[in-house]
Amino acid sequence: MIDSAFGRIYDNRRSDSWSNELRKKRVSLLQSLIKSLPKPIKILDVGGLPPFWEVAGFSAYNTQDLDITLINLELEQIEHPKFKRIVGDARNMPQFQDREFDVVFSNSVIEHAGDYEDQARMAKEIRRVGKRYFIQTPNLYFPIEPHFLFPFFQFLPLDYRVWLLTHFDLGWYSKMDNWDEAKELLASTNLLSRKQLQEIFPGGTIQDEKVFGFNKAFIVYDGW
Repeated sequence: MIDSAFGRIYDNRRSDSWSNELRKKRVSLLQSLIKSLPKPIKILDVGGLPPFWEVAGFSAYNTQDLDITLINLELEQIEHPKFKRIVGDARNMPQFQDREFDVVFSNSVIEHAGDYEDQARMAKEIRRVGKRYFIQTPNLYFPIEPHFLFPFFQFLPLDYRVWLLTHFDLGWYSKMDNWDEAKELLASTNLLSRKQLQEIFPGGTIQDEKVFGFNKAFIVYDGW
């Protein structure tokens, strides 16, 4: 399942955190790539919300310059002329034609698409509907799992992770009372390695987002 809630996470982070510093560099790269395109620019944001684009400085663009469609599993309440909202699943987007968008963007979403087969389906659809893409996702091998903020959490047995989440607040999540719901959440959160990311985005350029010499996350982009 594509969980649009992760589009909101950055609002709660401290402005001086290393996550924010990485985000600034990511946004700078995205801005430089988008500015190189002729206007108007048609963008599909998979699992995103308007605050990302506003904080990233894209609110300065004229509404005629950017046409941004947000696709989420649930209908988001949005009152803004720059954004269109669509309910859909990024693993299957028959409502869009091939190469319909100038850019497909997604920030920390593909790791919530399901298992590796689901992630590959999402990547295939992104490559189908977009002339270009810009995708960010955490690195499987970074020592601190980015959602639950627990060392090597992603490598623990599933039942042990469920036990931890049903007994403690972890990272961005409050303690969950329901074992089955916790298990479903954890089973659907699957981080990708560099090799896996390259497999599902063949030909894409991968850029590392490093913290203290470790690869915290990856950006994969292509089409420019």
